Amino acid sequence: MSTTVTDEQIQALAATAEPFTLVLLHWAPGRIVADADAIELEHQRRMVTLRADGVIAVLCPVASDTVAGVAIMTVPAEEASGLMAEDPCVRAGMMRCEVYPCHGFPGDALPL
Repeated sequence: MSTTVTDEQIQALAATAEPFTLVLLHWAPGRIVADADAIELEHQRRMVTLRADGVIAVLCPVASDTVAGVAIMTVPAEEASGLMAEDPCVRAGMMRCEVYPCHGFPGDALPL
């Protein structure tokens, strides 16, 4: 790290923080169920739809045997919990999710 950041820069950035919700999806021991591929496709369709509708700001599938994905949602944690409880993979016991309130900074984005 070669950039020097001042206390004032930290405070200025912190003042711009906006509320978001972090969703962590983990593969569950019950990942292998009848029709798992079809259920996972519906999960993917739902997540991409939530992204298209602006409910998910950042969607990151994870290539792992334990972590399935990460999403940053624009809705409060309680609403995100409700949405994820209805997820096809969560309902089928293929995934479990953790939901955390968090903050983000306007303008942050994944590099192209």
